[in-house]
Amino acid sequence: MAQHHNALGQPVGFPVPGWTLRRLPPRSRMVGRFCTVEPLDAECHAAQLFEANAEDRDGRNWTYYNYGAFATLDDYRRWVEGSCGDVTRLFHAIIDGTSGKAVGVAAYANILPAYGTIEVGALNFSPRLQRRPAATEAMYLMMRRVFDELGYRRYEWKCDSLNLPSRAAAARLGFRYEGLFRQAMITRGNNRDTAWFSIIDREWPILRAAFEAWLDPGNFDADGRQLRNLASFRPDPA
Repeated sequence: MAQHHNALGQPVGFPVPGWTLRRLPPRSRMVGRFCTVEPLDAECHAAQLFEANAEDRDGRNWTYYNYGAFATLDDYRRWVEGSCGDVTRLFHAIIDGTSGKAVGVAAYANILPAYGTIEVGALNFSPRLQRRPAATEAMYLMMRRVFDELGYRRYEWKCDSLNLPSRAAAARLGFRYEGLFRQAMITRGNNRDTAWFSIIDREWPILRAAFEAWLDPGNFDADGRQLRNLASFRPDPA
């Protein structure tokens, strides 16, 4: 990328002409073929999510969070109610298109409309969502809102550096690894180094085309298995 300079001849970042404050994400549904992503609601979703999470019998999904697993529905409902009241994040439930039930949670976090940056966080995919097309489609729908609907410049993914499934998911979805924030947090009494990933607006058109090609009905056999993986629809980085 060409280097830019200010009037004093000092190097500066590239111009962003006409930049304006972006809107906050709306509280509205995002509807796909395999799933719907909608604002989290305790009355609508808590019982369904608690039931789906119960299939994670040893609580592995909660290892890298400072909350969960939840012993009772009342405990989980209180967490959902608190999350719905969090003014810094917008929590969503992921609704399976076949069963019509909530099977996962994801949130928009660290929302900075002045700079056009936003993070996807608080991801908790129950066993009913993991490794299913709906999981990928939910992430695509949230990205599409950020870039196409709201015009943000940067979409972030952060996770414990030891959370290898999360790191692999970020790479599969097209996020680029940016680096390690050492001793960023303490989780359950243990140190957490945080791995940072991102997608920026100029990368989105290629990623969007890959998602849409992967999600096309023609990419799945009669049993719902993919014929080509998501990465195969993106240009070879070499």
